[in-house]
Amino acid sequence: MSHPEAVPGSSLSAARRARELAEAADGRSCDVLVVGLGATGAGAALDAAARGLDVVAVDAHDLAFGTSRWSSKLIHGGLRYLASAQFDVAHESAVERGVLMTRTAPHLVSAQPFVLPLTPLVSRAQASLAWAGFRAGDMLRLAARTPRQVLPAPRRLSATEARHLAPAVRADGLRGGLLSWDGRVTDDARLVTALARTAAAQGARVLTRVRVLELTGTGARVRDEVTGEEGEIRARAVVNATGVWAGELVEGIRIRPSRGTHLVLRSERLGTLPAGLHIPIPGETNRFVLVLPQGDGRVYVGLTDEPVDGPLPDVPEVPETDIGFLLDVLGSVLDVPVRRDEVVGAFAGLRPLLDTSGAGSAGDAPARTSDISRRHAVLTSPDGVTTVVGGKLTTYRRMAQDAVDAALEARGLPAGPSPTMDLPLVGAAPPGLLRALPAPRRLVRRHGTEAPAVQALATSDPALAEPVLPGHPVTRAELVWAALHEGALEPSDLLDRRTRIGLVPEDRAEALTPARDALQRATEAHR
Repeated sequence: MSHPEAVPGSSLSAARRARELAEAADGRSCDVLVVGLGATGAGAALDAAARGLDVVAVDAHDLAFGTSRWSSKLIHGGLRYLASAQFDVAHESAVERGVLMTRTAPHLVSAQPFVLPLTPLVSRAQASLAWAGFRAGDMLRLAARTPRQVLPAPRRLSATEARHLAPAVRADGLRGGLLSWDGRVTDDARLVTALARTAAAQGARVLTRVRVLELTGTGARVRDEVTGEEGEIRARAVVNATGVWAGELVEGIRIRPSRGTHLVLRSERLGTLPAGLHIPIPGETNRFVLVLPQGDGRVYVGLTDEPVDGPLPDVPEVPETDIGFLLDVLGSVLDVPVRRDEVVGAFAGLRPLLDTSGAGSAGDAPARTSDISRRHAVLTSPDGVTTVVGGKLTTYRRMAQDAVDAALEARGLPAGPSPTMDLPLVGAAPPGLLRALPAPRRLVRRHGTEAPAVQALATSDPALAEPVLPGHPVTRAELVWAALHEGALEPSDLLDRRTRIGLVPEDRAEALTPARDALQRATEAHR
C-alpha cells in the first residue's frame, strides 16, 4: 500500500520512537528534557525546539493522555475571569485565543456560537448581568486585536430566533436569548497531536510510553513501557509539565485538583443544534452548564468544578452525583428532560490548580476550586527542575514559553526568544486556502492541509473509505493515517485520542477490530 505523505519531518511512528529513544538514552546530554506530553508539555517541546535547542520530550502514556483530552473543547476568551477580577488572566486568554484562531491553528480552532435562553428561571437582573459580561468579552476580543470577522459581536435574540438556534429549549415562558461567540477547538487531543508533530518537525524527539522513574535537574531515569528496559536521559535543563501529577516527580509542588465532568448524548436526542447553549446554574452568578454539539453525531454537556482528594487516577471516574447535577441543570431548560439511560458516555478531567492557600488557620474552610485562580505558575526546584502548573488549554502556548524561559535561565543556557506566537502548527493555513482544499470539510477541520492526503488514502483502497462504525463519520483511512503519521501505537491511542470514538463504550467495543486492522496495515507499510 502506498501512503500519501505528511508534513516533512512531522510523522511520528513506532519505528521513529524506537530509534529516537535509543538516541536519547545514549549517554549524551540534550539541551532540554520535557516530561509530560499534554498541551503544555508538547507546547514546551515545540517552543524549545523552535529556538534551535536539542529537545527530548517523554510521556508515560500517550499524547494527550491526561487532562488535555478531557476539556470542553473551548478556547476561552477569558470572560469568566473578568467576573472574578483576574484581568491579567482574562487578557492573556483573549490574546492566546486570537493567536490560535488567526495564526497557529485556524484549521483546528474556529468561532462557536452560544445561546443563553432567557427562560423564566433567568431573572431580568441575571440577563442584564450576562449581557454586560458578553459585551465585556467583546471588548476583550478588541483588546486582543482579534478581527470581528473571526469572532462576531454578541447580540440579543427574539424568542423566535432563540428557538431556531436552540429548538430543544422549552418554548413556554421563553422571552428571547443572548447570542455570544467564543473559540472552539475541533478536538483538544488533536491539537496536542499537532503540537507534538510540529515539535518533531523542528527536530524534537517525541517519545510516548516512556515513564520517568526519577527526575533531577540534570535528567531522568526512565523505563520504556513497551519493552520494560530502563535507562537514563541526561539534559542541561528539565521541564516538568505533568499537570496534576507534577508533585509526584518534584517535592514541594502542591496541587488542588478540580474535576470537570461532561456527559455524552446522541445528537438526535436534542435535535439540530446550530449553536451551543449556555444554561445558568441556579444560585450562581457566573457559572453555566454548556451544551456543545460536536458534529460527529454526539453532543457534550458539561461541566462541573469539584475538588478532588486522595490518590490521583490515570483516568478519572465520573461519579453519579456529577451526572445527576448536569442532567438537572440541563432539564431546567428542555421541553423533555434527558433521562439517565440516554447518557451514552461520560468523561472527567482533572484541572491542575496550584494550591496557594498555605496552611491556613484551624477551622478555615478551603477555597472552592472554582474560585482558585487559573493563572499558571512556573516554579524551579532547588536542584533545577522547572515545573509549570495551573493555567488552562487556551493558554498552553504562553505557559510553555514561560516554562522554557525559566528553565533556560535557571541553567544558564543561551537561546533566542520564543517564536511560537507566529509558528503555524502542522496542517495550518489561511482560511481561504483551507476552504479551497479538495477534501471533505470535516477532514479539513481535523487535518487542515493534510486532509487531501488523508482523503487520498481513503480513495486508494475502498475498504479504507468505509466508516469505522455505522453512524459515525470517522473512516478507516483516518485510523491508518494516525498509525502511520500521528504516533498511535495501540488501539486505545486510535479510539480514545486520535479520534473520540471511545467516549461511548458500546461504540468503542465495535471499533476495536478496525483499530487493530489499522495498526497492522501501518506496520506492514513501514516494513
